[in-house]
Amino acid sequence: MKGPSSAETWDAFFSDFYLRAFAAEEDSEKAASQALGAAKLAGVEPGAELIDVPCGYGRHSIPLARAGYKVTGVDRSAALLEEARRRAGHERWPKLVQADYRELPFPEASFDAALNLFSSLGYLPVEEDTRVLAGIARVLRPGAKLVWEGDEIERIAPVIRQLAAGGAAVSADTRKVEVMTAALDAGARMINDVSALTYDDRAPGVIAAAGVPVVLMHHQGAPETMQDDPRYDDVLVEVYLWLEERIEAAEKAGISRDKILIDPGFGFGKNVAHNLELMNGLALLHSLGCPLVVGASRKRTIGALSGEAPADKRLGGSIALAVKAVEQGAQIVRVHDVFETMQALRIWRGLKDQALTPRA
Repeated sequence: MKGPSSAETWDAFFSDFYLRAFAAEEDSEKAASQALGAAKLAGVEPGAELIDVPCGYGRHSIPLARAGYKVTGVDRSAALLEEARRRAGHERWPKLVQADYRELPFPEASFDAALNLFSSLGYLPVEEDTRVLAGIARVLRPGAKLVWEGDEIERIAPVIRQLAAGGAAVSADTRKVEVMTAALDAGARMINDVSALTYDDRAPGVIAAAGVPVVLMHHQGAPETMQDDPRYDDVLVEVYLWLEERIEAAEKAGISRDKILIDPGFGFGKNVAHNLELMNGLALLHSLGCPLVVGASRKRTIGALSGEAPADKRLGGSIALAVKAVEQGAQIVRVHDVFETMQALRIWRGLKDQALTPRA
């Protein structure tokens, strides 16, 4: 699917979208926490010079500047930068520059990939106990529209390259062979394919040749329509059998079984009842013999069970589902709020360990 024909048209579209969506929103505690956490991750102290690319309306640049960092925010959109200036007031920092950031020499520029994690690319922060950083090249969610492979690669490859060079184990989320190849070339060490290698016939061969782990996720239907009316006779059994077939197909393509992980696809072609039934019966999937990945963080089901809470108000539900998944043996949980989830899991583990420890 092709978008507007010119960069100017894109800028007008995105400027209007973001200004309408965020004009009434002040610099939130969440944005400030994300920005300061990224700077901490980068190992830089207040006073350091940083570049936020793209800076948009300044939701990360401004908190960093107020914390004492010398931030230069770069964006292509004059309208977004004008909004950023209004929010920043007359402070010296951040400096706001209109430029085509796509032309920045990422490997050489004074730009730290950590700051870009929170600038709409969809990356998760590396925290103390996080072993895998997920890089999302496109919006892989129900209702998502197709994005051209070239745009996906442009978004993801520079950041993966820097993160991998810093020692992070990066997983790239994509179902397209061209993007998989570019991500692997940039240093990604795992591929997470929401189509379970069904979108492109070449994908199994690419994974087999690379020898990297792959996550096979269950889904029903195409992302554009999968939530319209999902139906199952028995969701747990059907997901199990589907994943069993995909594991077999992957092995026949030359992918070693010890490189295969499975994901039941929470929210991908499933309604609230389906998701809850899957979570309650999650342990059944262990008999497939592959590590289990669960991604339920901030999903629509949480909102449906909590008064239609928006995505940024679903932390409690996300933690509850993460604990439930780990309780049933999930080896990996994909989350947005790493620190809070790890804290909850430590408490859960402490309670279990204490209950199993004999009294002296």
